[in-house]
Amino acid sequence: MKRVALVIGNAAYPEKPLTNPCHDAEDIATVLRHYGFDVLECRDGSYQNMEQALRDFRGELYLADVGLFFFAGHGLQIDGRNYLLATDTRTGDEIDVKHSSMNLDYVIDSMERAGTNTNLIILDACRNNPWERRWERSFGSRGLASVYVPQGTLIAFATSPGQTADDGKDQRNGRYTNALLQHIGAPDCTIEAMFKRVRNTLSVATNGKQISWEHTSLASEFFFNRSIGVRIDSYSPSALRDALLELDNSLASHEIIRNLKVYTWSVQNSALTQLTPETSRKFRKDNLFVIGRNIYQAACGQAREATHFIDNFPSKMRELVEIKRKALLDGMLFEVFFDSNGDLRKSAKDRCFNRLFDLQRFESTTPSFQFIAECLLPHAPRFHVLPGKPGEVSVDVVLEARDQPDCPFVARICLASDNLLHPDEDYEDEEESGPERFRLYSIQDFEERISTQLLIPGHLLSFTYTGASRRPTHLNSPLHWTVRKRAN
Repeated sequence: MKRVALVIGNAAYPEKPLTNPCHDAEDIATVLRHYGFDVLECRDGSYQNMEQALRDFRGELYLADVGLFFFAGHGLQIDGRNYLLATDTRTGDEIDVKHSSMNLDYVIDSMERAGTNTNLIILDACRNNPWERRWERSFGSRGLASVYVPQGTLIAFATSPGQTADDGKDQRNGRYTNALLQHIGAPDCTIEAMFKRVRNTLSVATNGKQISWEHTSLASEFFFNRSIGVRIDSYSPSALRDALLELDNSLASHEIIRNLKVYTWSVQNSALTQLTPETSRKFRKDNLFVIGRNIYQAACGQAREATHFIDNFPSKMRELVEIKRKALLDGMLFEVFFDSNGDLRKSAKDRCFNRLFDLQRFESTTPSFQFIAECLLPHAPRFHVLPGKPGEVSVDVVLEARDQPDCPFVARICLASDNLLHPDEDYEDEEESGPERFRLYSIQDFEERISTQLLIPGHLLSFTYTGASRRPTHLNSPLHWTVRKRAN
């Protein structure tokens, strides 16, 4: 399901600047990306900037299932219609405003005509009209007006029609957006229930002075955050969130799990000698899934039998029925990306990534790689290429000979012409990680390192080197720089 969002935050108004909208837009954009949205951003936009951003958004909407529009800034109503103000909106009178700000109806029409199944419009834009006193007609211009809501659309307002909202004084976010950020990630919460939570939090924060409000004609349920246990029904919640698994001393499968969890190689190795096709036939697939998770964990801890098990998985488990063989491999793949609570890891557990993903070459493992791709689909923006999907990927490495033509220096590493090379955010010593510090790698080690950072298995990667007279055997790569996907 493709999700697209346009997020606008306008604060730098010449006469009446605001404190929070750019922060609101930045934080909402980050959250939306986390929940699978492709996000277009516009901050402190002129009328022309906003118009162009909406045109770009419309182009993306035609390919999407869900569209979301968020605006934080000055908004007001004139003659029953709502206008979202640009930073250069002319505010001399109502006519000026009408023709130099974005009409909300324009946004609604754009989203309706795109044919998306679900359209969401969120407006933190109901602040007092600071120009009201100098206009000849001010009656009825307070707050925002009610609007027509097409089928499949929800429009959320920071406050009720005709009322106004406060900026969040001495806070990073406006009061409404602050409440929204607290609840938007609630797992398995429908959007209607989520906005009820927002309304309650906002009411408490403002002592009942600000009550948020929604118009909705949604025809189906929408969730920002579907937990893995709800989206994936192949395994029980206690397998997907194995922190919840209560070990039973009477079960042989649980004994293997317990011993794999021990950080002693000899105990882990001994446990794996008990895992044969014969014994595995008696185990439930949920327990095999958890065993698979712990095998990968043990392999990352360099337990010899665990790495041997992964390397020889197709032949070692050939006699096991497909559904149980799949459960073992599903568990190993799941452990790479998800923690013991079933949440996506901040950083993939990638120590044995290439060893495990090398199994993708075998036709018999295809269902497991389809499984992990399905698990990761809502998080697709977190990856350069969705893990588990087949298809070769080409990487271009730009080299500079400098004073070592036999060991050139890496200048850029590009995927689809975009340079991915950037300082490693997890390394804090800026002086030691400067762009002039390099480390020498063999070409094999370099390519494996890049493969792991990209989370694209080596057998699906091809490298093209430019800037050197011939393909190097060794090269210098920037120290503490990476091609990992940047955190949003």
